[in-house]
Amino acid sequence: MRLLREGDGAALAAAYARNREHLAPWDPERPDDFYDPAWQEQQVAGAVAEHAAGRHVPLVLAADDGSVVGRLNVATIVRGAFMSASLGYWVDGGRTGQGLMSAAVAAAVVHARDVLGLHRLEAATLLHNGASQAVLARNGFERVGLAPRYLRIAGRWQDHVLFQRILHD
Repeated sequence: MRLLREGDGAALAAAYARNREHLAPWDPERPDDFYDPAWQEQQVAGAVAEHAAGRHVPLVLAADDGSVVGRLNVATIVRGAFMSASLGYWVDGGRTGQGLMSAAVAAAVVHARDVLGLHRLEAATLLHNGASQAVLARNGFERVGLAPRYLRIAGRWQDHVLFQRILHD
């Protein structure tokens, strides 16, 4: 796992194209431009700028050959009295069930606590995303509620289970 960096657009576009069917049930509907390396490179530039501003930690899971096999974002970092961020992630369809995302989330939790100094991480999953819920449970996240029609995923507003992990007591 490493920080997203300029020049990752082509590898991201390839990863998203390779995982288009795998991610479709869990993602918003994507325009065709989403799978274009130039479009992805623009998104990379924005994420790198958000990281420089302290609002986002954009990470990639990279294979030995440099291909992207997953993403993890510590996003919407809020300081002050909240000291919290949102966690989002996905792993390549050919890499599920190998513990990669559980390990990546564990590393992100440590980074959020020890480097970012955050108090809390939150995450949301679709009701039927048992694999993602298991990743969160293995990493000490607790279910805190249900958000009806929380995000527009796969073309419709869908309910999500909300999770949090308190990092400092």
